Amino acid sequence: MPVPEFITEIRSKIGHDPLWLPGVTAVVLRDSTTDSVWAAPEVLLVRRSDNGAWTPVTGISEPGEDPDVTAVREVAEETGLTATVEALVGVGATDTITHVNGDVATYLSVVMRLSVVGDDTPVVGDDESTDVGWFPVTHLPVDKPRMRMAIADAVAQRKHPQTFVPRLGFHKRQR
Repeated sequence: MPVPEFITEIRSKIGHDPLWLPGVTAVVLRDSTTDSVWAAPEVLLVRRSDNGAWTPVTGISEPGEDPDVTAVREVAEETGLTATVEALVGVGATDTITHVNGDVATYLSVVMRLSVVGDDTPVVGDDESTDVGWFPVTHLPVDKPRMRMAIADAVAQRKHPQTFVPRLGFHKRQR
C-alpha cells in the first residue's frame, strides 16, 4: 500500500503542502547467522522503490492505530514476516521530507525494536520496496544518519535493556 487512503483524501484538498504525520520505524533484529564469535546481530532492511534507499521498515499510522500495531502491520506488509515489538527505542521528529511525487511531510517517528516470530525468510511484500534482506549491523548499506542511529540504538537497547534510555528527539541524546 503506497499511500494510505486518508492521506490521499487530505492531499486532494491541500495538494503538496506540508503535513505532520505519525509514523514508525521498525528495526527488526536477529542473531547473526554466522558461527563466528565476533558476529554482529543482523537487521532487516528494505530497498525503497521511490528513492532506492535501504532502510528499516517504516510506515504511517492509520487514524486511531497505535504505533506498535503499525510497526507489526508494516513489517508484515513490506516483508511478509510476522514480528513482535520488543522495545521502544526512541521518539522524535524527522527533518522535513519532500517525496519524489512532491508531497512535503514531517513525521513524528516512533522507533521500535522488533523480532521475528517463526520463519525469518523475508520477501518483497508490496510495491513500496524492490528488495529486502538481512544485513550485519557492521556492514550496513544504509546512508541516512537517522536510520543508522535508529539501528545502533536498537542494537544498544537489545544488548543492555536495563540501562538503555530511549532517545527523545533525533538531534540530541538525552540522559
